[in-house]
Amino acid sequence: MSSPPAPLPVALLAGGMATRLRPITEKIPKLLVEVAGEPFFSHQLRLLKAAGLTHLVLCVGYLGEHIVDLYGDGSRFGVKIDYSFDGPTLLGTGGALIRALPQLGDAFYVLYGDSYLPIDYHAVADHFLRSGRQGLMTVYENHGRYDTSNVEFTHGEIVRYDKKVRTPAMHHIDYGLGLFRASAFSTFPRDAVVDLAAVQMDLVARHQLSGYEIAQRFYEIGSHEGLNELDALLRSRQGAPQ
Repeated sequence: MSSPPAPLPVALLAGGMATRLRPITEKIPKLLVEVAGEPFFSHQLRLLKAAGLTHLVLCVGYLGEHIVDLYGDGSRFGVKIDYSFDGPTLLGTGGALIRALPQLGDAFYVLYGDSYLPIDYHAVADHFLRSGRQGLMTVYENHGRYDTSNVEFTHGEIVRYDKKVRTPAMHHIDYGLGLFRASAFSTFPRDAVVDLAAVQMDLVARHQLSGYEIAQRFYEIGSHEGLNELDALLRSRQGAPQ
């Protein structure tokens, strides 16, 4: 009886300037912002490890050396951490992934460095692999509740995705977790500024972006409001009886 395939690696997008969290992020990267008494990345790391996702490729740029100093190769935490640095110029979310492709292989998760998503990661990956498409976006029926909705999701399909041009039919939002084949990036330049949204919009146009709807809300630390909310949630769990 053959053993199940190894879990896919996780690309973590953590290279941005995190300007919305200033002044906190003037001297530390977003991953190291304190949440419930620990760097945010420690919470994210535990979540991924609990899901069996133990190979992480951190796409880092701004102050990324601080993350390397604290977490190293991940062995102390029971995971494997590789790093992909943007270099002298920030490459954007898509450009950072393109640079990291040699470390990621044919298929991989993509998680934003400010997202805390306690969901079934394996169910999402299974849906992606069965779809046969080059990409997958998780979506949440948001109706403008937590941020501006940017996805038109109908009958299980992503019909339109646009972070700049909104339509009345957009009731969903990009949840913060995606999966991709390396081939999804084949038409985009290397070592250039590329927004992941441009890659996703290209996949939608080619009917190559699968959609997976998540029922529970997402958490993030991209803003002071989101940071305070997640801090309160995690502190309440720390105080709960085991």
